[in-house]
Amino acid sequence: MKLYTILEKQLKKEPNFVSDNGELKKWVVLNKAQNFDEELIGLLLDNSELKEKFFIDVKGALVFNQNLFAQFLEQKNYLNDSYTQYKNKVGLTIDGKHLKQRSEITLVWPFKDCILEGGQSREEDRREEIFFNEVLAQDEITQLLEPKVLTNFKKYEFRNQKLEVKTASELLSQNSNFFNRNKNGTITDNLIIKGNNLLALHSLKKEFAGKVKLIYIDPPYNTGNDGFNYNDSFNKSTWLTFMKNRFDVAKELLSKEGAIFVQCDDNEQANLKILMDEIFGTENHRETIVVKTSTPSGVNAINVKRGERLFKVKEYVLFYSKTPEYRFQPLYVKSTFNPNYRYEVIKNKNGYTVNDLKGKFKEEKEFEKYALTNFENIYSLEKNNKKAGEKIKVEIAKSRNKKDVIEHINTKGQLVLIYDGGVFIPLKERVITEGSQNYFGTLISDLWDDEIFQTNQTEGGVSLPGGKKPEKLIRRILELTTNENDLVLDYHLGSGTTAAVAHKTNRQYIGVEQLDYGKNDSVVRLQKVIDGEQTGISKIQNWKGGGSFVYFELKKHNQMFVNKILEASSTESLLSIWEEMKAKSFFNYNVDIKKINESIEDFKNLKTEEQKQHLLEILDKNQLYVNLSSLNDKDFQNSEEEKKLTNDFYNLKNK
Repeated sequence: MKLYTILEKQLKKEPNFVSDNGELKKWVVLNKAQNFDEELIGLLLDNSELKEKFFIDVKGALVFNQNLFAQFLEQKNYLNDSYTQYKNKVGLTIDGKHLKQRSEITLVWPFKDCILEGGQSREEDRREEIFFNEVLAQDEITQLLEPKVLTNFKKYEFRNQKLEVKTASELLSQNSNFFNRNKNGTITDNLIIKGNNLLALHSLKKEFAGKVKLIYIDPPYNTGNDGFNYNDSFNKSTWLTFMKNRFDVAKELLSKEGAIFVQCDDNEQANLKILMDEIFGTENHRETIVVKTSTPSGVNAINVKRGERLFKVKEYVLFYSKTPEYRFQPLYVKSTFNPNYRYEVIKNKNGYTVNDLKGKFKEEKEFEKYALTNFENIYSLEKNNKKAGEKIKVEIAKSRNKKDVIEHINTKGQLVLIYDGGVFIPLKERVITEGSQNYFGTLISDLWDDEIFQTNQTEGGVSLPGGKKPEKLIRRILELTTNENDLVLDYHLGSGTTAAVAHKTNRQYIGVEQLDYGKNDSVVRLQKVIDGEQTGISKIQNWKGGGSFVYFELKKHNQMFVNKILEASSTESLLSIWEEMKAKSFFNYNVDIKKINESIEDFKNLKTEEQKQHLLEILDKNQLYVNLSSLNDKDFQNSEEEKKLTNDFYNLKNK
């Protein structure tokens, strides 16, 4: 008997492997094999020929040859036909598995497995990106992602009824520890970190892995007109690599109860969804939310009239959880009033009085105002109770055609009012209060087309046209996913909306930003928040100011050479800097030091500004930072203050 016949006969002993028409469910078996299923392995071991074929004896232990089994099972009719083997051999694979062996859809692009450091100093800078594992050895990549030395610490806090800014040296003179920690030893300060976000995320891992409740990011959309100014040859590949590198480490930071929200537009939404499915798991995709960001008007009308483009009025927010068991917190959002809430039910010593308000008010607005003012006593009457429990159905039946209110305690211990063949539904569950104003609410959906994107240009006293997200949007996401004191992370912080909203709603936050936005920077905005600024959600939250945050930077290594080059005024000083650079700096991947030394006379004949330009160009423009492992290395000239505070952050003993 041929081996494939033996295999088929043996596998059909398990009913779950057989279809209704008696055929073997090959892909079920393959899936079981990929997961080293005990039942499948047991069946194979029960047959001596299959045992000999698909198991290897290693020092007396039998090891299942998973790849050989999968290859054999995939061959046409299980026959060893060379053409089928060839097709399998040249087929696309992901993680060593052929695409037809995988149930998910996976993106494949050039340089997918590379590391893209993605550093910029200014938003308008255009970069020729380096994919690091094309040019660095693995140990160098590992070094790239090591935790970094920290520098330039400041604490901004509300003290003595005003904002106070203290440097690290001032604070260290008062306290032995700079950072506040909870009973588990985790930092509880709000943090704003200046530096490359990939390296910052890896620096956060030791302290915050598995502790972040929510990540919200508004990354560059890769439209060609945003901050993602990378070369066009591999633009999509570059963007996807950029996003993937950061998602990989962001996932490690999320807690089991955590979620990530990523905002984007049509430009990359489809690719981003597949990428996030792959990293976070399709089973953890909670929603793709559509957010109305504008109205169909303005100069773009000419594109519509020409039949070229429709109005762009929406963006997307991709919502993923860390685990499939995740549950968000249901919210009510503002909606038009439902006139079915027309019954005023008031309890008195003789029972209940029920008033139908339908004919009491001439104007609908008057009716709505009365209902929302007196919402504690307003109800709708729900008579479609097919899904109700049997006990309550009995009470509902008793109440038909009667005008008496029956009290019923449900299985959750809640009081339910039954009346005239129906159940009273309280309005108070659907009322949203903002300040002193009440609004009718409806349960949140995946279409956010209300007013959350209005009037956000002046929020926080900063202006970032086309990039700043409104505080109401972030507030909604925080309310949906977090409670007070939960940790929120935004590693594309920009002008600081996420941090500002987290601050006003009493969430702990970490914000990471590399670019300098000057007067529109997040640090500027958060100082105003501490001072009690009244834009955005301040009035809704009754925000009066207060709180604190800690600012620090990842310490750059090459930046000291940049500063020296810019300050140099002669060829002699630049040559001296060049000698120091050879010993200590990190050059671009394509720099040939030997050739530069051989042509040093040509360098001397250049103008001073051209010499400066050349030295700046050969430095790695990613502006790599100082590794924690080099904290005590004299070559990096780390100050005692930097050593103390870096050790304090990583909770290490000072050396």
